[in-house]
Amino acid sequence: TYDRNRPFYQTASPSMDILISSNLERLLSLLSGSDEAVRSYMKSLSETGKYTVSEPVFRAIQAEFACGFCTDAQGAETIGKLFRERNYLLDTHTAVAIKVCEDYIASTLDKTPVVIASTASPYKFSHSVLEALKSGNIKSDNEFDMVHELEEYTGIKAPEQLSGLKNKKVRFDSVCEKDPDSMRKVVFDMLGI
Repeated sequence: TYDRNRPFYQTASPSMDILISSNLERLLSLLSGSDEAVRSYMKSLSETGKYTVSEPVFRAIQAEFACGFCTDAQGAETIGKLFRERNYLLDTHTAVAIKVCEDYIASTLDKTPVVIASTASPYKFSHSVLEALKSGNIKSDNEFDMVHELEEYTGIKAPEQLSGLKNKKVRFDSVCEKDPDSMRKVVFDMLGI
């Protein structure tokens, strides 16, 4: 059962802080082989906030996936450990993947080679990464300066796309209300259409 009617928690890995996973819909389509079944699940999610997959789909998910979790403290510990041991600077999301993978291997003794694809820059999460590396002893008080502080502390240069943001002109500063009509208007206004 997938139930979005649950508490929402903010973590150091904001891409994981979601109530409705867009990737899950694609997975259900692959595993069920039925667009009609997926439409039914998504309709139920829209109307009631939850759905329960069929037994064959549930078995298919169990056959392909293991699960785990990582607290913010464990993620921070993983970031610090990999930097100290390998001089590898992790983002918060990749730290979760590594910790969960390590736990899985330890509990199953699975010896299958593993590839973890890291797609985020640690500089997008400078505050959390600095806290992990410096035990909360951060000098900077804003995210832009934290990018520079992280560069200085690690000796690893931040991507120009992130380090250069500090000197960019603010283009948009309006806040959008939650109703869909308001969001559409704000986007159209930003685009000038």
